[in-house]
Amino acid sequence: MTSTSTSLGLARFNGLEEHAADAVLREVCASTAWARRLLAARPYATAQDLYAAGDAAMAELTADDLAEAMAGHPPIGRPKPGDPTSAREQRGMAGASEALRAELLELNLAYQERFGHVFLICATGRTGEQMRDAVKERIGNPPELEREIVRTELGKINRIRLARIVEED
Repeated sequence: MTSTSTSLGLARFNGLEEHAADAVLREVCASTAWARRLLAARPYATAQDLYAAGDAAMAELTADDLAEAMAGHPPIGRPKPGDPTSAREQRGMAGASEALRAELLELNLAYQERFGHVFLICATGRTGEQMRDAVKERIGNPPELEREIVRTELGKINRIRLARIVEED
């Protein structure tokens, strides 16, 4: 099956009642505005159409919408208990040493103090060390630049999560 064909997962998503589709989308991204835009464009002919709609909605989020989206993400190194999505996405922290965990906690707190929100990165496929290095690199960014980096990282996370919906059989 190619990403341009209609998969069973995409067909199932297209056929969901609006409240159920909203719940699915809010698991992807906590932004109400983002979910509304994707709901309004259903049904999607292809996965690529869904991804493009997600990207377009992300590009249009306001600062408040971004804050709402970020609030749905746990800090790196502390996935939500019982949440298989955040545990899977932060798998790179699974074997991290206590020293690395403590360093990341300290960096996360410093980042949050500086920017007013959790450090957000697409953690899928990254090691704990790579995530630590990214916090160190980004903590000195001007707030405007960091907001756009966060927007890009959220977009990556959303695409991965949308792909999981589309690929479900």
